[in-house]
Amino acid sequence: MMFCPKCGSLLKPKMEGSRKLMACSCGYKSKDAAAKITEKKAAKAEQKIEVIEKNTDLEALPKMEAKCEKCGHNKAYFWLVQTRAGDEPETKFLKCEKCGHTWRDYD
Repeated sequence: MMFCPKCGSLLKPKMEGSRKLMACSCGYKSKDAAAKITEKKAAKAEQKIEVIEKNTDLEALPKMEAKCEKCGHNKAYFWLVQTRAGDEPETKFLKCEKCGHTWRDYD
């Protein structure tokens, strides 16, 4: 990177006729036309997707006694999320241990 000696801004490549030079928004232009201007692009890293067979996230959640509306099972995982304004109570989400049905509890 090159910076303007006048104002300190970043110099950008500019074509003036057949000459390549570095120019600033304040009006400064580099006099050295022989300076090599190169552009480098960063290579994108490949993203790997990890496949998980078993949902281990649920095993870390606490369980409570709650009847599933779908299958009637009496145990469910739960977690709290602040879905409304900060001065209102959080929303309790429950997920059935057996069938995976998810519902909200607004107690």
